[in-house]
Amino acid sequence: MSSIDTTLGDRLTLKQLSIALQNGFSPIVEVESMDGIYKVRFHHANGVTDLCNDKGHASTFLGTGEIRDTLGQLGLSHGVLTFADQCGDEMIGVAGKAMTPDEMLAYGTRISFR
Repeated sequence: MSSIDTTLGDRLTLKQLSIALQNGFSPIVEVESMDGIYKVRFHHANGVTDLCNDKGHASTFLGTGEIRDTLGQLGLSHGVLTFADQCGDEMIGVAGKAMTPDEMLAYGTRISFR
């Protein structure tokens, strides 16, 4: 674990991310798809941190190409594409078990930022 992991909160701007990466931050990058809108999360030793704008609101993207360009410029090379969890079909009463965050990362689609 790098020392930078211990100073991260639950939100991180692009500028803060750039500084953290320069200081040894090496997260697992999750790109969550939510019906055409994407959100970026960083999984690290001390938890999960969302990519946010300067006002502290979660950054959203309209495509993975935009994410590739943004994160690739910072030196990140790959991530995991996951999907907002749907675990059953309430219309016909099919029950389901929600996937855990670890399962979502394990079974997600690997994507490249380069």
